[in-house]
Amino acid sequence: MIDNRVRFRHLQTFLEVARQKSVVKAAGLLNVSQPAVTKTIRELEEVLGVAVFERDGRGIRITRSGEIFMRHAGQVITALRQGIDSVANGDAGAGPPIRVGALPTVSASIMPHAMSLFLDEKTGSTIKIVTGENAVLLEQLRLGELDLVVGRLAEPELMTGFFFEHLYSEQVLFVVRGGHPLTSDSRNIFARLAEFPLLMPTRGSVIRPFVERFFITHGIAAIPTQIETVSDSFGRAFVRQSDAIWIISAGVVAGDIHSGALVALPVDTSETRGPVGLTMRTDTAPSPAFSILLQTIREAARSKA
Repeated sequence: MIDNRVRFRHLQTFLEVARQKSVVKAAGLLNVSQPAVTKTIRELEEVLGVAVFERDGRGIRITRSGEIFMRHAGQVITALRQGIDSVANGDAGAGPPIRVGALPTVSASIMPHAMSLFLDEKTGSTIKIVTGENAVLLEQLRLGELDLVVGRLAEPELMTGFFFEHLYSEQVLFVVRGGHPLTSDSRNIFARLAEFPLLMPTRGSVIRPFVERFFITHGIAAIPTQIETVSDSFGRAFVRQSDAIWIISAGVVAGDIHSGALVALPVDTSETRGPVGLTMRTDTAPSPAFSILLQTIREAARSKA
């Protein structure tokens, strides 16, 4: 039986606190006071009969009961948003928007072709594509803010409630501009890394652990000058005008390497190879348009392979 004491504000507040892991940050984003957020969470916990958050040092963390409830709360919010979108787009004959999260490598190499194939199907559905770090995208998927994430397979502890479909595998490259000093003296690249700025994947990115293990394997303890970024536009512009070395997934720079604008250094990075694919919630019931989108992404990935 549904408890009619649970309101939309309870779900919205709960999901925002869960995402921000902070009452203060959630209050700011929801444009309400901190006491109002605390009161709403306490009301929800009273209805549920369990705590959904607990103290964790100076912050808070979601409880196991909260994790379970979050999955269902996300479904409710997703269904409501889809209902609103369906009604709002009814006059235009369009279905609800399909919200896709894609890593930069996928946005550059797979999604353009997939979108062309999808538009040819004339489903009438709107596609919203956002790019970000894998962990951020998966959190948005968990909270019902995204319908699909296209990117690398995450760590097992982050895949609870998700289904992953493998599309292809990809590795990391060390990329520089044409004419870079290392292109004419590549015999001892690792010994000379400290001479140049390194563009590194951020600590929250899915490929960062691969890169760190790679450095450990080759006896590199620290990099004096490094810039962390997930922005392919910044990376591309900075590397072209400097002697920086960009450590990046191959798909992001495939076109640049093919055109000769960038050069991949002769470093064996096969151990950084990892699976790329589709991550969806296990409770997702794909609409016809969503199923077509999945198929076009699969076709685009096969074409890339």
